[in-house]
Amino acid sequence: MVGVAIGLVALIPVPKGLAEEEPTQPEPTTEEKLRAEAKVILKEKVQPFVRKYCTDCHGSRPEAGINLESALKDPGTTSASLHWRKAVANVRVHDMPPEDAGEAPTDEERLEFVDGVRKLKYLAPMDPGQYVMRRLNRTEYGNTVHDLFGVDPSIGSRLPDEVEGEGFLNSISPLQSEIFLELANEVVKQVVSATGMPPTEIQKKLFRETPADPNEYQDTARQVARRLTREAYRRPASDSELDVLMDIFDLARDHQMDYQSALGMVLKAVLVSPQFLFITPVEHTVTEESIVALDDYQLASRLSYLLWSSPPDPELASLADQGRLHEPGVLGAQIERLLEAPRSRALFDGFGAHWLGLRGFADQTFDLEVFPELTPELREAMLDEVRLLFQSVIDENGAIFRLIDTDYTYLNGPLANLYGLDDRVQGRDMQRVQLEDRNRGGILGMPATLATTSLPNRTSPVRRGYWVLERVLGETVPPPPPNVPELKETEQKNVEGLTLRQRTELHQSQPTCANCHRLLDPIGFGLESFDAIGRWREVDDVGGKIDSAGQLSTGETFSNPAELKTILALRKEAIARNLTERFMAYAIGRPLEGYDEVVIDQLMTTLTEDGYRMRTMIREVLSSYLFTHRKIKG
Repeated sequence: MVGVAIGLVALIPVPKGLAEEEPTQPEPTTEEKLRAEAKVILKEKVQPFVRKYCTDCHGSRPEAGINLESALKDPGTTSASLHWRKAVANVRVHDMPPEDAGEAPTDEERLEFVDGVRKLKYLAPMDPGQYVMRRLNRTEYGNTVHDLFGVDPSIGSRLPDEVEGEGFLNSISPLQSEIFLELANEVVKQVVSATGMPPTEIQKKLFRETPADPNEYQDTARQVARRLTREAYRRPASDSELDVLMDIFDLARDHQMDYQSALGMVLKAVLVSPQFLFITPVEHTVTEESIVALDDYQLASRLSYLLWSSPPDPELASLADQGRLHEPGVLGAQIERLLEAPRSRALFDGFGAHWLGLRGFADQTFDLEVFPELTPELREAMLDEVRLLFQSVIDENGAIFRLIDTDYTYLNGPLANLYGLDDRVQGRDMQRVQLEDRNRGGILGMPATLATTSLPNRTSPVRRGYWVLERVLGETVPPPPPNVPELKETEQKNVEGLTLRQRTELHQSQPTCANCHRLLDPIGFGLESFDAIGRWREVDDVGGKIDSAGQLSTGETFSNPAELKTILALRKEAIARNLTERFMAYAIGRPLEGYDEVVIDQLMTTLTEDGYRMRTMIREVLSSYLFTHRKIKG
């Protein structure tokens, strides 16, 4: 019966014209629509603006490192992203085109250009970027040799100073090579006992018993090397890698070393190998460029070093061995497990301190004659305050903007004294304290951030304003123009006796400085009630009454730090997006560009729906396409 029915349907005549219709085309995807829109905007808005106002200076012979001619040719590329970012920053503050360039764009034209450039990200190819190979930093090295070999983690402090970038280093200088060799010697010395002495406990664990039959030394040593490298390399070693280590073992035996001492030489070789010192991608043999998912070993290392600053623990390692870590449910559960553990405090020392510019605070220079209370102990408490607030927002999955304005903080006795709350908190232990003063609470009112944005002997409204705009709100502020003239001698005499605010406002009288300082200075003035180490004050260094009132470029007015914080905390989307972008860049070890911004847009949709919660942001970044994939070249 079914067959008959089908046959009858086939005999039903088709209305005239219906059979002649073109087959319907599939509806374009959202991404295809955005790409098409971006092409139109490039042609109708961005390109005319650049041709009219920019290419005379930023064309074939670009000034200030901004080449908009090349950016127009390939608007979605990595190199173009940098040029667009610089151009937008200058156009937005009216620094470009310069006043002497002739015709100036209208405010409407500037807005269309800025908004248009933001759409060009949709012209970028779907590219997660190459895996950034990086070496272990001080903390990671110390934690790694501690977890694997029981060595005091402070050994990592002997490494050279770190440098700022996206948070990581990816090279080793000849001098650093010597230091790593010295550290390897120290680790081996602690792990492997001297000849004739009983083996250490960690030596027993790593090397097991010496075979009774010397003919078994080779095979047993290879088994030891295989177990050792599985942990030290954060993945199974290849046969060729094991062969190299066995050559070292054989060479040691040829030089009359006993079995255990020869294994000590193998351990030393492991400790100075790139496979140990660097977090590296797995090798792929391909003939053409392609995009692949990180293997589970890479993913385990990325997660563990980011959240714990240490190598993968047994649970992560086991999931990697099983090939299950990449499964969405498993990955999400592991992210939550790592965040719940006390070792997740390392996230602040890595990412949080990098984001807020606090990495060098412990060694920052201050005039101790002016600020004798700034002892190493107080500095440590100041950093702990920020660290504990950061962690509390993660632990409670609080909204990201809570970092800006809270009604609580963490104090001990010395820090409470700086706050003027020494009657409420005593002792060296940090305690959570409910705040009544709304000028405090959140990173804008914390001594560590206020001090790190100050000069050795006074505050700096410009530095503080820049810090808030760049670090908190994610706005790009153009660098100061070159060859800014010094104040004339007569003008210098006129500033004597002026308050810092009055002196700073002189920048706004200079055309080359005014545009940026109108953005920076009001925010900095709003924080002037705090001195250079974050202590509340009523008068400035010359005895002038503090004036914290101001008006932001967007029109909002405030009269004190509390009101300024309230206004800034309302910029929820900007604050959340900035932190998400910075965390993503830190997590993948490179600046964001091109298609990265499209991924951020997708994450922001989820974050917005969830109320911009901190733990949600971390989870979304660590399970994102950018974090879990990489491009490989053929």
